[in-house]
Amino acid sequence: MEGQAETRECDKGFSSSYMILKPEEVKFVDLFRILFSSSLENRKYVDSSAETTESFRQRWLIFISLVAQKFLMFTARPMSWMGSVIEMWLNLLSLNQNFFMLIINLIRGKAEKPDKDSAKFISFIGNMDKRTKLDSSIKPGDGCRYHSALAMMASKASYENRAYIETIVKDHWKMEYLGFYDHWNDYQEKATTQLFFLRDKTDDHDTIVVAFRGTEPFDADAWCSDFDLSWYELPNMGKIHGGFMKALGLQKNLGWPTECKEDENRKEPLAYYYIRDKLRALLSESEKTKYILTGHSLGGALAILFPTILFHHEEKLLLQRLEGVYTYGQPRVGDENFGKYMESKLEEHKIRYFRFVYCNDMVPRLPYDDKDLLFKHFGTCVYYNRHYQGKVVPEMPNKNYFSPLSAVPMMMNAVCELIRSFTIRYSKGPEYKEGWFLRLFRIIGLVMPGVSAHSTQDYVNSTRLGSADVFLLSEDMLP
Repeated sequence: MEGQAETRECDKGFSSSYMILKPEEVKFVDLFRILFSSSLENRKYVDSSAETTESFRQRWLIFISLVAQKFLMFTARPMSWMGSVIEMWLNLLSLNQNFFMLIINLIRGKAEKPDKDSAKFISFIGNMDKRTKLDSSIKPGDGCRYHSALAMMASKASYENRAYIETIVKDHWKMEYLGFYDHWNDYQEKATTQLFFLRDKTDDHDTIVVAFRGTEPFDADAWCSDFDLSWYELPNMGKIHGGFMKALGLQKNLGWPTECKEDENRKEPLAYYYIRDKLRALLSESEKTKYILTGHSLGGALAILFPTILFHHEEKLLLQRLEGVYTYGQPRVGDENFGKYMESKLEEHKIRYFRFVYCNDMVPRLPYDDKDLLFKHFGTCVYYNRHYQGKVVPEMPNKNYFSPLSAVPMMMNAVCELIRSFTIRYSKGPEYKEGWFLRLFRIIGLVMPGVSAHSTQDYVNSTRLGSADVFLLSEDMLP
């Protein structure tokens, strides 16, 4: 038991201040103590450089974070089982065309059964938007618009299994598949981070795409990373979301040393170090090769934190070849000081960073941007309304989502999105047709506006139907 306690501790010497939540240590009685006492001393479930937290609202948010993580840890297996059942049922229907054909095929003994590892198997998220082809009207010569469209399709594909991704990249996109990888989380002691590499190479360009998988609906580990309000303050950088850093490869007891220390307990490599080493090898093959980083939801957070550690380690080659970071529905990852640091470094190294937000998507509006949580967005925010009209904005509307004044407009917007799901195939073309499963998701959005707006469908549509003018300023500024 003493050895296990030691493994949970982390030497925070790499950070100037910190607040680390430990839901595995919390007991039912402890949850209510934190609401009524500002002291953080001698509490196993909160490790903080500060001895007290004065704000009741801050204690309330810590309470919510711990409860959410504890609940997710408790329900991890049932959630995973439920997700598997739903995915198997959706694929059973899809492989046999529809419910009635499934019944007929079962009677005839010819029903096609899903195989989770096959290229035909589609994830829960993939069933909302089954498009596999890139938009042929958007060409590599279109610069940032092409990269944004390709990056979003890669972000969508990242939710699928290895065989599916390889088939899509090779057969549909006619690009080079460079591998799909699972990565270890030292703090959750399991592989929680997934990503894949592809290479888009022609006579005119050679671009590697690194796509991080986002939060899957029934993945309790990924949701724990989202709800974890832990943070570390790195010297001269600012405060950074702890859950996302752990998912990227923060080493327990070490932080972010330049090299990865071997650990016999790890069954998979840490994400940051593996990606860095693989990119070094790929980029050394040609001086013309560049790369972009991308991800949807949690994947977007990991995509923008990757260059953060490159700055920290002064990785000159990788920073020189990084052409851009494209994130979709990305949550906030740090405080105001961190945002200023990143904007300065991105400008210094001439790295484009586009953060796409569709309409009332709730995820980019979390964690809160207020005096208690202090999280702030940075970079170029490209905001799209429900008509897929995009514009660059300094701040997205309704920045903290939960606002009584915006509740009714958001619900009205959700109604319009549901109506649009029946008409968009006629107004925009058959490739924009929405199926019954996504419409069901949009109905849920009537009750919880902002949930259905996080779907990959709306982000793919935004990159295809939105104006290319949103990229003009960035392309004028950089060579």
